[in-house]
Amino acid sequence: MKENMEERAQRLALYIIENRTTVRAAARRFSISKSTVHKDLTERLPAFDRPLYLQVKRVLDENKAQRHIRGGIATRRKYKGV
Repeated sequence: MKENMEERAQRLALYIIENRTTVRAAARRFSISKSTVHKDLTERLPAFDRPLYLQVKRVLDENKAQRHIRGGIATRRKYKGV
């Protein structure tokens, strides 16, 4: 079971790095919850693959910095009916 979690964390990290995607999109792609993705990337991954964690952390930090912009775009679309 532990190997499976480690492999999943690595696959999630590689997917997010390669596609520059969000935690939500990765969760949808792998059919798991956002909480699981977040836990895999922030708690499990640093324990066994620090360099990969640092790479994925850059993408996650970038997403966090941009989320208010994406939220504003989504709100505009909602009210304009686009």
